[in-house]
Amino acid sequence: MVIIKSPREIETISKAGKIVSLVFDELEKFISPGVTTLQVSNLAEKVIRSMGGRAASKGYEGFTGAICTSVNDVIIHGIPSNKVVLKEGDIISCDVVVEYEGYNADACRTYRVGKVSPEADRLIKITELCLEEGLKFAKPGNHLSDISHAIQVCAESNGYSVYRMATGHGIGKKMHEDPMIPNYGEPGRGIKLQEGMVLAIEPMILQGKKEGYCLNDGWTIKTIDGKLASHHENTIAITKDGYVVLTK
Repeated sequence: MVIIKSPREIETISKAGKIVSLVFDELEKFISPGVTTLQVSNLAEKVIRSMGGRAASKGYEGFTGAICTSVNDVIIHGIPSNKVVLKEGDIISCDVVVEYEGYNADACRTYRVGKVSPEADRLIKITELCLEEGLKFAKPGNHLSDISHAIQVCAESNGYSVYRMATGHGIGKKMHEDPMIPNYGEPGRGIKLQEGMVLAIEPMILQGKKEGYCLNDGWTIKTIDGKLASHHENTIAITKDGYVVLTK
């Protein structure tokens, strides 16, 4: 069941989203060659706590990190570690969920570590564009799959593939709520968008094949062919006329 949020609830989610955006501001300055993914996670948690929030990923179904840190061919759910040292040319997707006053906001950014290849740079830019294209359809009366379809078209028309075994989702008191939001599919299907829906839209775009596999840790999902992956996400609220981003 999709839970419609009240203006008060959306305002609280927006406060959580502002903390997420502050985390991204700090990570942008911090991420560099020689830094470990555990240091990245620890900084994120420090910022979240300083603002009165909680790193919702920490302890979630046994996950040990405050955020997910997915490097290069890791699509999602990379576990922060002092053994993973960032190097020049890497890319790292940092997926941050903040709980504040009982409500969650979720977003992800893919960062460049130093100077990256033109191929890596383009993948990140197109992943961001995929979200932009999907959000053009985020307004009351449109179908949820209109967003999904636009993301897929943008990715595939630029020579990339969409990871299909994970989706976006509703969000609120729980990190994951209905509906699931695939990044692919035919338009005009599924539920119709309504004012008050709060959704985490998150294209996961792959340089190569669309398949991935899970490591023995039970979390880390890597591309099947070892090629790069990029992940971009925002939490939005559907408004009377369109949408507003809550994690800017």
